[in-house]
Amino acid sequence: MTTILIADDDINILQLVAINLSEAGYRVFQAKDGTEALGVLHREACDLAVVDVMMPFMDGYALTREIRRKYDIPVILLTARNQIEDKEEGFTAGTDDYLVKPFEPKELLFRIGALLRRYDKQSDESSIRLSETTINKNNYEVRIGDRTVLLPLKEFELLYFLASHPMQVFSREHLIERIWGLDYEGDERTVDVHVKRLRERFSALTDDVQIKTVRGVGYLMETKRV
Repeated sequence: MTTILIADDDINILQLVAINLSEAGYRVFQAKDGTEALGVLHREACDLAVVDVMMPFMDGYALTREIRRKYDIPVILLTARNQIEDKEEGFTAGTDDYLVKPFEPKELLFRIGALLRRYDKQSDESSIRLSETTINKNNYEVRIGDRTVLLPLKEFELLYFLASHPMQVFSREHLIERIWGLDYEGDERTVDVHVKRLRERFSALTDDVQIKTVRGVGYLMETKRV
């Protein structure tokens, strides 16, 4: 499951961001200052950090420098100031992106998705095994035993993404953003259609591909990887 650290001394911002990220399918850790955030990073493997600039004990710039020195994860700085000098200091400290308060939670989700794609830790893993099924990203083939299944591109990408994150729930909106991109002009029913097609394709071939509907949230891949 993709894990995100949020560091902000404003409890309202902290809770708002945490709720929105959790609903989008992310695992979230919270910290109220930079020192506490470093403690979380020491204990937990995080994939991205959302860091407020103005925090006690250690501000966001200092925290970003420490993250950049010790960890290979993207950082998004949050700030109430929109001066070019503040942005310069943030990017000099090593941030990957910069978001000015107040902001729409959806915009933060878009930026997080874009950074995770850039840093994609799944990119080095070309194939995924689900019991007797192999999903190969090198040739875009799905092998079930000795049988090869070729899928339309978006069906394959959706299957590969869900299989890369077993037992993690993703909203339709999140899947649209990850598979079809921010510029996609269709609606979320596209996800339902593609999931239905995947289920129909594999139902008679294998029990390895189990895409489950989580009512009111989205979808997850139930099969555990091997």
